Amino acid sequence: MNREQIYNWKLEVIKCETRRGGFKSVLLDFDGTISLIRQGWQDVMIPYFIDVLKKTPKAEDERSITLCVRDFVDFLTGKQTIYQCICLNEEVQRRGGNHMDPLEYKREFHNRLMEKIQQRLSGLREGKIDPRDMLVPGSLEFLKIIRERGITLYLASGTDEDYVLDEAELLGITGFFNGGIYGAKDQYKLFSKSMVVRKIIETHGLKGHELVGFGDGYVEIENVKDVGGFAVGLATNEEKRTGIDEWKRDRLIKAGADIIIPDFREAMVVDHYLFNEGVESNAVCYV
Repeated sequence: MNREQIYNWKLEVIKCETRRGGFKSVLLDFDGTISLIRQGWQDVMIPYFIDVLKKTPKAEDERSITLCVRDFVDFLTGKQTIYQCICLNEEVQRRGGNHMDPLEYKREFHNRLMEKIQQRLSGLREGKIDPRDMLVPGSLEFLKIIRERGITLYLASGTDEDYVLDEAELLGITGFFNGGIYGAKDQYKLFSKSMVVRKIIETHGLKGHELVGFGDGYVEIENVKDVGGFAVGLATNEEKRTGIDEWKRDRLIKAGADIIIPDFREAMVVDHYLFNEGVESNAVCYV
């Protein structure tokens, strides 16, 4: 069976042996996992960071700088934006440039990103854009299915909390997250996805295997696996809104994802697989 055939299946099982069923809490990442409002943010951050480094006294050729920026931006995807800006500041100083508060880099990045996505936000506020068009396909159906099971849902994002709350409201999904919505803060040490994971475990007295997490970044997958939870990797092709993003898939597997799905179009199949309700024939196991 070739890879193209596999991707036409409903889900891809990476680890057959991971325990399923009995989940009491679900943690979802926001950007790229549920929301597509900020789709293309890398196309804003990476050129901006490259431009900053090109202006340093000891800047190398553009190809080397590009590789450097892509490497640390990709590695830190899923963490708060400030961490990418902290890394940028370190790279600037490494090349003989002056220190700058990483928050300044973050604000400039956000200003540039807002220019890119303002039309999406305005369209949602004015009712000109259907919220479903800014959601990963099948998201609403999946959230409804999970809530009907009586499970507590949490949303956690590396985007600033005020923006996450606003964008979740615009997408009409706030009410699903009875466990809370969490995002980044300027005092960045007060928030991390690992803190949210620990809070879920401690608040509900859960065992690790009673938590399932969904995400399209390395960080949230790793955080869930660190406590013994079940990790679902969303390898959504955000631009086309269909199919698998090869780069995401490979990265999520390396992070420790138990299964990979392209989106939530087959929400019922994903739900039945997670709760061990007989959806084996649609899965391919690589163990």
